[in-house]
Amino acid sequence: MTMLTHTGGSFRPSSIPSAERHTGATHAVGDRLSRIRQVCWFVLNVLLASGVLAGLIALKTAAFVWRLHA
Repeated sequence: MTMLTHTGGSFRPSSIPSAERHTGATHAVGDRLSRIRQVCWFVLNVLLASGVLAGLIALKTAAFVWRLHA
């Protein structure tokens, strides 16, 4: 019977509105989404850097070939 009774605290409403409360599941989902977002940004930055590097190599190659045949 002791498990059914409220032994600590009060029965008054909490000072924190229920809309502002966060559960552990919400934090876990938020952490997972933020981690996925970080990974996506990392992959995007790597692809952008690779594209810029490929563009520079292509420009240098074009300049070399142009001077070679001129």
